[in-house]
Amino acid sequence: MTDNNRTRRRWLSHSARRVLLAWSMFAGCTLAGGALGGGYAVYRGPVYTATSYVVVVPTDRSDPGTALGFAQAYGRAATQLAVLLDAQAEARVPVRTLQRSVRTAASPDAPVVAVSATSSRPRLASGMANGVTRALVRHANGTKDSTHIQLLEFSPAVRPTLPTSASPVVTGAVGASAGGLLGGLFLLARPRRSKEDAVPTALVPGPAVAADAH
Repeated sequence: MTDNNRTRRRWLSHSARRVLLAWSMFAGCTLAGGALGGGYAVYRGPVYTATSYVVVVPTDRSDPGTALGFAQAYGRAATQLAVLLDAQAEARVPVRTLQRSVRTAASPDAPVVAVSATSSRPRLASGMANGVTRALVRHANGTKDSTHIQLLEFSPAVRPTLPTSASPVVTGAVGASAGGLLGGLFLLARPRRSKEDAVPTALVPGPAVAADAH
């Protein structure tokens, strides 16, 4: 029985080490994910977003119901190359920067187009949004005699004071969650010992050898 107890203690010690190693790996994945997420936010820095609005107004010879359709069309045309080429001088950035930083959205319920620009510098974000907005207004009003629709600058973009990007705390929490999820999946997918291997075999003495016949 002494050998059997010793074997069982060795098995329990080995099992405890396996559990400790598995949970250490889970904790390591969680910490690594949190560090990567927070470090990415610090490396990228804050991002600011500025938004300007234009409104589509029908002329006297146009049906007011057509303004909504033109708003959708102008929302798509705002990021076209012709408009961005006209806007780059006022925005003081290359066309590629405008293509990467400017997004537009047209309201489905009102003839309003929103032009948003993102940048690590608040003044640059508002400058790009206003530059694209004014270029779009010039292009649209250049054809108002044929479309009977004109654009008005409804609300210019102001310099943002708060970043719209996630803080390092938030990105760190997201990274930690992703790392913990990967660590948990690894624990579930790792090979496990079979039941026969997990339970040590008891040491049973063999049958006694029969005594010699008289």
